[in-house]
Amino acid sequence: MRICLTALTLTLSAAAAVPAHAADDTHVEGQLPSGAAYLMDVPAGWNGTVLLYSHGYSAVGRPNPAQDSPSPATRDKLLAEGYALIGSSYATNGWAVTDAVPDQLATLDLFTEKFGTARRTIAWGTSYGGLVTTTLAERHAGRFDGSLSMCGLVQGGVANWNSTLDPVFALSTLLAPGEKIPLTGFADQAAAVAAANTLGSKTTAAQKSPEGRARIALAAALHNIPGYNDAAQTKPGPTDWDGQEANQYPAVNGLVQLPAFSWRQEAESRAGGNMAWNTGVDYTAMLRRSPLYKEVTELYKEAGLSLGTDLTALNRAPRIKADPAAVRWMRHTSVFTGRLTDPQLDIHTTGDALIPVQAESAYRRAATAAGAGRLLSQAYVDGPGHCAFSTGEMLGALHTLEHRLDTGRWDTSPETLNSRAAREDATTDPRYVNYQPAGYPRPYDLAHPGDARP
Repeated sequence: MRICLTALTLTLSAAAAVPAHAADDTHVEGQLPSGAAYLMDVPAGWNGTVLLYSHGYSAVGRPNPAQDSPSPATRDKLLAEGYALIGSSYATNGWAVTDAVPDQLATLDLFTEKFGTARRTIAWGTSYGGLVTTTLAERHAGRFDGSLSMCGLVQGGVANWNSTLDPVFALSTLLAPGEKIPLTGFADQAAAVAAANTLGSKTTAAQKSPEGRARIALAAALHNIPGYNDAAQTKPGPTDWDGQEANQYPAVNGLVQLPAFSWRQEAESRAGGNMAWNTGVDYTAMLRRSPLYKEVTELYKEAGLSLGTDLTALNRAPRIKADPAAVRWMRHTSVFTGRLTDPQLDIHTTGDALIPVQAESAYRRAATAAGAGRLLSQAYVDGPGHCAFSTGEMLGALHTLEHRLDTGRWDTSPETLNSRAAREDATTDPRYVNYQPAGYPRPYDLAHPGDARP
């Protein structure tokens, strides 16, 4: 039996108390003073642990319901195991970290008011919610015992927007020379969409020729978009360069259509200007560091193009400068220090095109420099897709974090994670593997003073 207490206009001051150990499962929906919706599910046999879930990016104009778990199957499994689940919608859509963090904390406050203080509080989240989770872990450590970021944007805001700029800069320079397609500083969404459509049409046309495909592969390499990034794709062989590029093309096109233009404009509107730059960037060196370098060189040979000529064109092209005030806003709201106080576990798929797995290298860099490396553990699922984890893989990670909290020791070997995942979900083979991601193309964090200057 489930008691449903639905009050979409419920506020902190008007909330009626619900016993911490109700006889039945309790489901509560309501609205925070900010306007954000919240959601709480507390089982009758609550085990004393509350999980505060931070959801991923929701674009302006899209539905934005409150969420307290990453999937219905995960939610049902966790409730059956006695966990309390809570989460909010955030008051606004888009790059909403300045709303998301206080709304998540307010949801936790309300939970404590209604159900009492939890024995253990864990922050967890997926995708953009990984940025929110890590912000909570770094800036509000006293509220949490540990954190779990899944497929998280743990490279932080400045690194994300810089890395999103590089591939479209390459596409614009090489596929539309002389057209001066704006890549930053959009007046409004209409301007951003128009620029995306222009570059998108050039990219679509380029995919029809060997020369164009080589240049698309170069753009993909600057963002580290893997050659197998969707379970619907055919997995190419290690030297199937054409197959790898064919798989990268939809992701590159998707990057153009949304994150690099429309989503960037929304973030710029919050930051008060352009927060990304490529002044001083050596694209030849960046490509050589990319794990996709060999693919690019082979496709250029196949097309009869000079890679050196194109890289020279990139390095000589007029650069984009950042608005210092916008960079300061992004640093203040969306860049990490690496200073963890409590354990954090990050998990990531190896074939993520939206937030490439190299983001984990960026956060490892920050945590190590800040002296918190021992508190951070990272584990990798061998598979394509963004946040494409099974229920078992997510719950196995959660229980691994709990083991660290209980014992003070990390045990994040693939064997241990796969064993825990299999116990939670016998229908899907777990896929944790030993993996070391390459370095992030352009890391940026507050633990490295040199990162402060664009």
